Amino acid sequence: MVSPNEFRNGMTIEWEGQPYEVLQFQQSQMGRGDTFFRTKLKHLRSGAIIEQKFRDKDRFPRVRIEKVPMQYLYSDGERHIFMDSRSYDQIPLDGDQLGDSLQYLKENTPLEVLMYEGNPLGVELPTTVDLTVTQTAPGFRGDTAAGGGKPATLETGLTLNVPFFINQGDVIRVDTRTGAYVERV
Repeated sequence: MVSPNEFRNGMTIEWEGQPYEVLQFQQSQMGRGDTFFRTKLKHLRSGAIIEQKFRDKDRFPRVRIEKVPMQYLYSDGERHIFMDSRSYDQIPLDGDQLGDSLQYLKENTPLEVLMYEGNPLGVELPTTVDLTVTQTAPGFRGDTAAGGGKPATLETGLTLNVPFFINQGDVIRVDTRTGAYVERV
């Protein structure tokens, strides 16, 4: 059991029978009253973010999230198929479970699927992925890396700002945490 004064960002707890991730927490005390904690929680199944206040006396069971190494195989429209790298079992995830992660997934991408009580919750992407630029304005002589950029569409449909010297067909590295250009590969 975990009390609110043991909360850390990224910790997973069970509240009202549902798994939540602690995104933020702040301790407050009113005069001689009880200590309470303002928290921002993310529901691990639905992705909904809520703000909740807890007292110091509240207790929560910790949730154990298993990270299973898998590989993204393909999409059949609404479902996205992943294969367990150890047992070769295939599991489907829908777009709601993947959220913004879909913008970084291409076939055969290795990643970790987050499992809770045998059910998939979502995926944990690698820190960076290499993607091919499918559409961007051409670079011109004299364009430099400093001083701005231009929009580029990548093979997964993600659009981001890249330096002027990047051309169509280039492979670039993208940070999956921020969605920003890192370097040309």
